[in-house]
Amino acid sequence: MESIKLCIFDLDGTLAETRASIARPVNMVLRRYQLPDQPVEAFSYYAGDGIKNALKRALIASGDAEASHLEEGLPFCKQWLDEDPMYLVEPYEHITEALQVLKDHGIKIAVFSNKPHNSAIYVVETLFGKGFFDHIQGQIDGVPIKPDPAGGFEILKAFGFDQSSCLYFGDTCTDMMTGHNMGLTTVGVTWGFRPRSELEEYHADIIIDDPNEIPKLPGIDS
Repeated sequence: MESIKLCIFDLDGTLAETRASIARPVNMVLRRYQLPDQPVEAFSYYAGDGIKNALKRALIASGDAEASHLEEGLPFCKQWLDEDPMYLVEPYEHITEALQVLKDHGIKIAVFSNKPHNSAIYVVETLFGKGFFDHIQGQIDGVPIKPDPAGGFEILKAFGFDQSSCLYFGDTCTDMMTGHNMGLTTVGVTWGFRPRSELEEYHADIIIDDPNEIPKLPGIDS
C-alpha cells in the first residue's frame, strides 16, 4: 500500500460514544406521542443512518408500526438534538492520541458523518478542539446520506487526493459500504456500535480492536 495522506473517520461509534445523545431527542419525541422510551443500548442499531432513520426505527419499535409520527416528529427531534448534541458524549479511549500521531506524520484527518452538519461540527470541535480536524462533513440537505458516496467525494475533492492514498474508518455496515462506494480501503473498528461479525459480513478490508492500532496500519507506519 502506498503512503496514506488522508484518513476519513465516521463520528458516532468511531470517534465517540454518542448513543445517549441520539437516544435523548428520539425518546423525547416518543414521549410526545405517548410511546415508551427505547433503551440507550438499542441505539447501537437505530443510529448510523441519520437522525430520521433513528427516529423511524424507534417509533416502530415503540409500537407505531407505520412510523406515522415520523414527519411530524422529525423537526422536534432535530431541534432537541441541536439543543444538546453533547449529552453524555465522550471520545473513545486512546482515539485522541492516535489521531495526534496521524497529524504528527503529516496525514490529513477528516470526519464524514450522517449526523446533521452543524451538530457534527459542534461535537467534533468540542471533543477535539477547533481546527484539530482538517475537514468535517455532516449531513447537509440535498446531499444523500451514507452509504451514498457523494459527501465523501466532496472530501476527496477538497484535498485533491487519490483514493489509493486514503483510508475510511467506521463501525457499521453503512460505513463499510460507504468506504467501498468511494473506492477506499475500509477499516472497521470493533469498539463502536456493531459487532465484528457485521464488519466481516460487509467486507471490511482491515479490522482493528483498539485505536492504538491506527498508527501501525500499512501506509501509516512507513
